[in-house]
Amino acid sequence: MSNLDLTKVLPRASLKTPFVLGIDGLSRSGKTTFVSKLEHYFKSLGYRTVTFHIDDYIEPRNRRYDTGHEEWFEYYFLQWDIEKLKEDLFEKVKEGVKPDQGASNGKSPLSDVVIIEGVFLQRKEWRGAFDRMLFLDCAKEVRFQRESEKTQKKIKKFEDRYWKAEEYYLKSVLPGDKADIVIES
Repeated sequence: MSNLDLTKVLPRASLKTPFVLGIDGLSRSGKTTFVSKLEHYFKSLGYRTVTFHIDDYIEPRNRRYDTGHEEWFEYYFLQWDIEKLKEDLFEKVKEGVKPDQGASNGKSPLSDVVIIEGVFLQRKEWRGAFDRMLFLDCAKEVRFQRESEKTQKKIKKFEDRYWKAEEYYLKSVLPGDKADIVIES
């Protein structure tokens, strides 16, 4: 992870609360590790911080596998209920209201800083919920090497499901161009 000046993550002027920060990046780009560092930094400054991981909101398997769509489509469009997450998570934290599904650490999002971490965060349905967006940019080869040896053997799943969805996201959304801050990880 590059040495990012963390003071650039939050605005210099007084913080509008809740300040909703998105940490976007493709799988295995280092989002969870980076978020841990951010949480520690913000808490050292005295900010109350809560983090939501969109992977905590993945749809049941029967809604995202064997649906008759191509595998990449299932991953990109069916992995999460896009509209429900928009209403039940993104819009509620923006308003400072606790979502129905609680944070994994049990804290209320009525905090100074709300971090939402996950893949494909900059899709048009969700982008407006964030005050600032960071994109962790990491080469596919590096990310793949971060997978377990057992998972690396399932190359067809990566080719048909994950990498095609990621390519779609990179080409249609342009997350590196739209993010407020891009971090090489």
